[in-house]
Amino acid sequence: MSKWDSPVAPGTPPEPASEGLVADETMALGELLPDGSIPEFDETLHEKPENQWLEMWRSLKANRAALVSLIFIAFLALLAVIGPYITPYNPIETNMANALKPPSAQHWFGTDQLGMDIFSRVIAGTRVSLTVGLLAVSIALTVGIILGAVAGYAGGWVDTVIMRVMDMMLSVPSILLAITLMAALGKGIDKAVVAIGLVSIPEYARIVRGSILSIKENDYVAAAHVVGLSDSRIILRHVLPNALSVIIVRATLGISSAVLDTAALGFLGLGVQPPQAEWGDMLGRARGFIFQAPHTLLFPGMAITATVLAFNLLGDGLRDALDPKARIK
Repeated sequence: MSKWDSPVAPGTPPEPASEGLVADETMALGELLPDGSIPEFDETLHEKPENQWLEMWRSLKANRAALVSLIFIAFLALLAVIGPYITPYNPIETNMANALKPPSAQHWFGTDQLGMDIFSRVIAGTRVSLTVGLLAVSIALTVGIILGAVAGYAGGWVDTVIMRVMDMMLSVPSILLAITLMAALGKGIDKAVVAIGLVSIPEYARIVRGSILSIKENDYVAAAHVVGLSDSRIILRHVLPNALSVIIVRATLGISSAVLDTAALGFLGLGVQPPQAEWGDMLGRARGFIFQAPHTLLFPGMAITATVLAFNLLGDGLRDALDPKARIK
């Protein structure tokens, strides 16, 4: 007779059903209190799990760096929307009498070599950088998801052809490929969006393909085949949603790369054309005054650094929040 098969004395009233359930549950867990008694039933073990998105948001809030980055990015987005209404000066108006003035109460960030207010131009450049980043990532994300989904799900020669093309694009540094495309397309902000979006496609295609190769082996995908769902419906309804977390994180990090590439093209004179304000173009035109008026480079450079850092930190926070194993409680 085992220790669980203790005899019941005659006339002993039967124990309540709830205690029996507790005993069964305790025996299943193999846990007893130090004195040998059965622990009390814990209702919280059987509560319905919280909303997954709420848990992600709590984890993101617990990450101070990611939360501060999110607030900063929201502030940048607000500046991009209301910037034209709050700039103290016209960002494209020149005044040679005020050229290279240091920061002051009249010009918080000083003026550039043409007498334009740097504070107003930094605010105006916020809209350009965020717009290019979002549009370029949207292009890369759309095309990359389609190519990666088709390659990963179809396999065979389709996968081979698509991935070899992506490998050829990845073999060339993205900024060099973007410069080559700009040389073919011409200068301008719209050309910069297309060039940066195209050179970013391989990264998204490879990420989506890798996720789908593992997801399509799951039983629910096989069950969807059995019930007769089409391949396109399986990809859209059952495969891509399970790769969404990886795509969101990469898109967030991709915006920072797009902002940096935009600044690089502007610095080389291939992106936004004057007199329109853009951080990289401001750096490129002020590099000759680095010792005479360092403020002309300092503030645009700080704007680029802070924006790229914020998106990178937010991407790291989202990666932890979307991963149950790394989620901060």
